[in-house]
Amino acid sequence: MTTLASRRTGSPVLVAVYAVLSVVGLVGTWYFNLAFVAAGGTDYLGGWFANPASSSAAVDIIVMAVAACVVMVVEGRRLGFRPLVVGLLVVLSFVVAVAFTFPLFLALRERALLRAPGAGR
Repeated sequence: MTTLASRRTGSPVLVAVYAVLSVVGLVGTWYFNLAFVAAGGTDYLGGWFANPASSSAAVDIIVMAVAACVVMVVEGRRLGFRPLVVGLLVVLSFVVAVAFTFPLFLALRERALLRAPGAGR
């Protein structure tokens, strides 16, 4: 029986889409991070939980980031990514932004699928 996973090949279009999203995630998050610092902000994490709306968004991002890290570890191992690469992506998810690292991981995943044996089927 053929499964979706065994029929899946990478897409150059998706590599580009994910790469653009990764750059947008990096620039978008760090624009506001630097604006926070420039405005004299000192309690960055406190701002995440400053009110119910920001707390909701913070929990949303934290849970999504943890789930994304699980996916990166599991799928990265399945595709034979170097542990250092996956570990770096996981760490950068919390140091830089998951909006940067998860699309970057997806772009790397698509590239790996493009290069996999039988990808030209």
